[in-house]
Amino acid sequence: MKLKTTFAAIALAFAPSFALAMDGCSMDRTSTVAQCEAGQVWDDTSGTCITPVTG
Repeated sequence: MKLKTTFAAIALAFAPSFALAMDGCSMDRTSTVAQCEAGQVWDDTSGTCITPVTG
C-alpha cells in the first residue's frame, strides 16, 4: 500500500508539467493572432487571418 501511495504522489507532483508539455495553452495561436493586420481577425477553421464580412 505504501508503494502505491508513493507512486500516486509522484504522479500528482508531475501532472502540471505533463499538461504544459502537451501544449494545453496553445501559445502558437495567440502569437499568430497578434500578427493579423489591422481590420482582420483570426479564423480558426482556415488557420489564417481574414477580413470579416459585414452585412
